Amino acid sequence: MELLTVRDVAKKLKVNPNYVYKLINKGYIQCLVLGSKKITDFELERFLKESQGKDYTDLDNVKKIEEE
Repeated sequence: MELLTVRDVAKKLKVNPNYVYKLINKGYIQCLVLGSKKITDFELERFLKESQGKDYTDLDNVKKIEEE
């Protein structure tokens, strides 16, 4: 198991660290606090698996991506 910082997760997701904090605050990603917030690598994998096919543009209204 590996502990990732918010910055590490942001790099992996190719988003801003502030967006990762929003994902944590909205409950989409679980974290633990050891000096600062950390995310386990298996939690990041869980999030990615459960997020397949979803649109996270609006975190208050996550919805399934409609195919055209």
